[in-house]
Amino acid sequence: MTLKTSSNEVLITGVGLASSLGADAEAHLARLFSGAPVTPAVDEARYAPYPVHPFAEVDFSREIPKKSDQRQMELWQRIGVYAAGLALSDAGIARNPELLDRTDLVVAAGSGERDTKVDCEVLEKLGPRDDAALLAKEVLPSALRPTLFLAQLSNMLAGNISIVHNVTGSSRTFMGEEMAGLAALENAHRRIAAGQAGLILVGGALNAEREDLLLGYEIGHNLWRGSHCPVWDREDGGGFVPGSIGAFVVLESKAHADARKAKPYGRLVAVETGHAQRERGAIVRTLADLLGRMRGLLPDGELPTLSGASGKRPATCEERVFLTQLASQNLNPIVRAYGSLLGHGVEAQFPAGIALAALALKSGRLPPPGGPESIEQPLSAPPQRVLVTGVGHWRGEGLALVEAVA
Repeated sequence: MTLKTSSNEVLITGVGLASSLGADAEAHLARLFSGAPVTPAVDEARYAPYPVHPFAEVDFSREIPKKSDQRQMELWQRIGVYAAGLALSDAGIARNPELLDRTDLVVAAGSGERDTKVDCEVLEKLGPRDDAALLAKEVLPSALRPTLFLAQLSNMLAGNISIVHNVTGSSRTFMGEEMAGLAALENAHRRIAAGQAGLILVGGALNAEREDLLLGYEIGHNLWRGSHCPVWDREDGGGFVPGSIGAFVVLESKAHADARKAKPYGRLVAVETGHAQRERGAIVRTLADLLGRMRGLLPDGELPTLSGASGKRPATCEERVFLTQLASQNLNPIVRAYGSLLGHGVEAQFPAGIALAALALKSGRLPPPGGPESIEQPLSAPPQRVLVTGVGHWRGEGLALVEAVA
């Protein structure tokens, strides 16, 4: 099926990316797109047996000048506000009131960080008692400050971006792990394509270096244990390695970008999302359906693909089956699983993939292969388009197509 495209082209005019591999887009260009082998930054000791991709050393004052603003934010918010500032600066929008007044904001966010000390206090007192609900009511009112509670709210990330960077257009926040990142990009793309917006800042953030986050995901048997390895090599049930990531992009209608002579990284041609029930084979079918909606936009032959695979089974196994089956459609996916290099950013994972696709088009390269040769093969020519996949470790599937512009 051929995708019906709008006359309003959606361009990527700004990239803000910070992760374990660097503090901005330029650092990622140098680390991932120089052609040299990439060694992931992984901490296997601090939270053993769970490896984590720690956030790079960053001067938050670069994009959050006021120390008072930094102090009232949790780390995940500082990461997000910082990356959002990078994207605005890259797009030439920062400190331009006229543009910021009409910049809409779409954020993918989690529910904030828990106070581990308070959680431990509740668990310790719960030992000899069996009334957990009553005990929590006794402890929490005196243990949690009202300001701390407010800092947990997911839409505080959007609020802090608006305050620090003076982004005063409309604001939307999506929650729901990887699906939040997928929905945020889809929403932003569709609004610009439909002529409902001309300029949108969209992205997400994750602080992976949190005991409460690791505990929550491991209760569901979602984390990889032991030494780090590529997502495709995680046998015995698989699992993801969390990565601290802030990823935002500026999306802009072609007319708006042309009017201010903005130079785009590429065109965000399509974003399609799904929500399979996850019975056996459902992910393969859903991804095939999503690809069918944009198949008419893809020429036969090599298809550079940035996979957001987490490493969690069976989701990653089914994504690999889908990629293998593309040969029957005369497509040869040249795959790179960026989760092997940056870690898994949950809400920020799909926005990070879009940011990396933009950098791939700018550099004329993909990152070097970092997984088995059976799936991560060399690329024969500079990419003219990049397919980005997003398959949630538990729910949510999506595909996006980013294309070079003249």
